[in-house]
This record gives sequence, structure tokens and C-alpha cells, in this order.
Amino acid sequence: MRRRLLASGLVSACGLALAACGTSDPATERNDAEGETRTIEHAMGTSEIPVDPQRVVVLDTDKIDTALSLGVTPVGAARASEAELPSYLGDLSGVTVVGTTAEPDLEAIENLEPDLILGSKFRQEAFYDELDAIAPTVFTEQVGLTWKENFLLDGDALGKADEAAQLLADYEARAADFGASLGEAIGTEVSLVRFMPDQIRFYGPDSFSGIVLGDTGLARPELQLLEGAEDRRFGEVSAEEVDTLGGDVIFYCAYGDDGAAKLAEYTGGELWQSIAAVRAGEAYAVDDEVWMTGIGVTAAGLILDDLQTYLGA
Repeated sequence: MRRRLLASGLVSACGLALAACGTSDPATERNDAEGETRTIEHAMGTSEIPVDPQRVVVLDTDKIDTALSLGVTPVGAARASEAELPSYLGDLSGVTVVGTTAEPDLEAIENLEPDLILGSKFRQEAFYDELDAIAPTVFTEQVGLTWKENFLLDGDALGKADEAAQLLADYEARAADFGASLGEAIGTEVSLVRFMPDQIRFYGPDSFSGIVLGDTGLARPELQLLEGAEDRRFGEVSAEEVDTLGGDVIFYCAYGDDGAAKLAEYTGGELWQSIAAVRAGEAYAVDDEVWMTGIGVTAAGLILDDLQTYLGA
């Protein structure tokens, strides 16, 4: 599928607002020997951060999406373990890779002399003290399920709280408008499938792409609602169960080269070919970087682009 740069429509701040995990208090802003700072609350406590950070390092895929969406090019970024920096965000050749999201390269980060580091407690809690010793470090609590709250917190840390809220509002308005435009087709059941190196996953309503689908109002297959499950982000099926995935339309992708090999193997098999949506020509390969690891407002806008392409009138 074609690559597209930053999506035209981006993001509706509804009732998430800036009260989520961390908003800054203007009353705490102060000047010290190193310049003007302010206090921000986040998953690891509070941090004094620059009012206008200039050298930002980001340690997860959602945070590079957030920074670029808000017009900030980070000096360094961690990559997902099975991928390079996301190509859907354009030319990132000037951004230094600082390890992976699971294993950030502390020496490389320190060499960049950042004035702000953005990461997540879910992935990098064990590294927090070392990172915070290098530069003020702000962590969100988790990834995926709270992507909107994370976007607002990270936007605030970047000194762009108002811009982040507006982008989120624009995205949500666009998602709602698209859903309304579908009319009765809003009842179309959309299946999300991802081929991993060692498993086949389907994605539920609390995953990033599942939340985007939810914002449009599109229906989901019963299996993928994950009713009663403790974790409603994703579930698994075996190779012998791929025909149970359901859905009037299937969007599928693969994580890394090994996942792509599994995709080729299973989608060429009889069980996959027996699925009604596949037989009807309603199964579409999409970009894993966008649908699964993007987890940001630009990626969300690109998912809406895909939905418009394949489901729009």
C-alpha cells in the first residue's frame, strides 16, 4: 500500500483532557541557573523540565509520532526491536537511533546531550534513574490503551499542550464524521489480524487500532470484542483457527521479517482462503508501522485514510 506522510485529518479531545496522568501547573514555572523550567507530573513522580526543550530524545514509537506530529524533530529515538525508525513519518535520517524500546542505549543518549527524555514506565521503568541522571525524564504509565492521554502528556512536556489538544480534537471529529458518512454500513464488522514471528493475533477494542475503529463506530466481530477478558488489547488464534477470525472486512499486517514470512505462509493456505471476507476480496494488507506500532495521532489519521480508501463510499 502506498506510503503517505502526515495525515490530513488529525485528532478530538473529548473528555480526556489534560487532567489525565500529568498536566503542568504554570504557577510552578521558575527560573534557575540553567534556564526557565516548570514542574510536570508523570508516571514516575514529578520532574523539572525546560519550558521550551530543544534536544529531545524519545524512547517509544508513540513518542516519535507525537513529537513529529507537533513539529518537533527529536535528536534521538529508540526503535522497535524488529524495525527501523518508522518510515511513515518521512525522512528520519537526521535522527540518531538510541537502541531499542526495550533496551535503550544510555551512552548514545548521553552523547546527544538531551534536555528532555520521553519514555514509558511500561517499557523502561528499570532505566528511569539512569535516564533521569542524563536529562529530565518524563514517563507515561503504559502504551496503547492510554494513547490519547499519553499524547496530551507528552505534548505538554514538549511545551505544546494547546497544539496537542487541538490535534486530538481534530482527529476525533474526523473519525466521528467518517463513521457518520457510512450510514448503515457502520454495522460492517472489521477484523484486525497481525502475524507475529511466533503467533497469530487479533486485536480488540483496547488496542491502538481498535480504539481508532471504536472512534468511528464501526462494528467488530464477536471474537474480537474480547468480552470478559482481563486484557482486551489482543488475543491469539492458532494456524488451525484462522478461519474463526470473523469479520466482513479484514485488515491484516505483519511484525518484522519473520512475521512477514508467517503472513505469506498462512494467507496462502486453504483455511485463510476459505474465510468469507477473503473470498469476497475484502481482506486488505496494511502497514504494521501505522496500524500497530504508530500509536499516535499521525498514525491514527493514516488509519482513517485506509478506512476511507477501503470502506468509504
